[in-house]
Amino acid sequence: MTPDIPSPSRFNTDTAHPARVYDWLLGGKDNYPVDEAVGEKLPPEARDAARQNRQFMHRAAAWLAAQGIDQFLDIGTGIPTRPNLHQIVQQITPTAKVVYTDNDPIVLRHAEALLISHPEGVTDYIEADVRQPDSILERARAVLDFNRPIALSLIALMHFITDEQDAHGIVRNLIATLPPGSHLVLSHAASDLYPELAEQVTAEYAKGGIRLAFRTRPEVTRFFDGLDLLDPGLVTAPQWFKTAPAPASEGSGIYTGVARIP
Repeated sequence: MTPDIPSPSRFNTDTAHPARVYDWLLGGKDNYPVDEAVGEKLPPEARDAARQNRQFMHRAAAWLAAQGIDQFLDIGTGIPTRPNLHQIVQQITPTAKVVYTDNDPIVLRHAEALLISHPEGVTDYIEADVRQPDSILERARAVLDFNRPIALSLIALMHFITDEQDAHGIVRNLIATLPPGSHLVLSHAASDLYPELAEQVTAEYAKGGIRLAFRTRPEVTRFFDGLDLLDPGLVTAPQWFKTAPAPASEGSGIYTGVARIP
């Protein structure tokens, strides 16, 4: 069944949007009262999760850039919050190319104003929905070379896609377009680490008109089927790191992993 996908070109500040709620949780200013209303009802741990998620993205992107990956496709980028992915990777590789995608035109308005590429690199923005991957890939091919490794970044995105919308199939099909040596970087909210908190967060988002699909560890592991999951494996956000210093040890309801496409 084809999911009901709202037109990406329509501004809507009457309904909360996941990217803007995320921005509010991070202390950003690019959100609206309807987004703040959702955020204020979430438990304090939601702010911790947003911070941990962002820090994981920073570490994973920097490590991949240090390994020579210079092309990134970031789907579900959210409201720009410095430092952004391109600022992380272009600091290491100034010629890196980054393509951002989000389905909220307000997000893209801010992206076009704030996500300025390093002069030697490239940054592009696609207004599209992950549930319409063909349109994303068509635009991305104009910037990225799909004959060379690409890092596909799905940060805190897939728990907004339900099983009925074929979340695992979407990721599998995106991966199928990438050449060997590419990587999947994924973070995902857990339903089994702190079940009561997960139910509370899901209920509050639902009141704001946003459906969530938090998943168990085995369900999140399925996103990496057929890939080479890199050390330290599928772990919580503060546990994923490659270089010292280690992040502070703290509880987290976010699963994270990085895998190589063989």
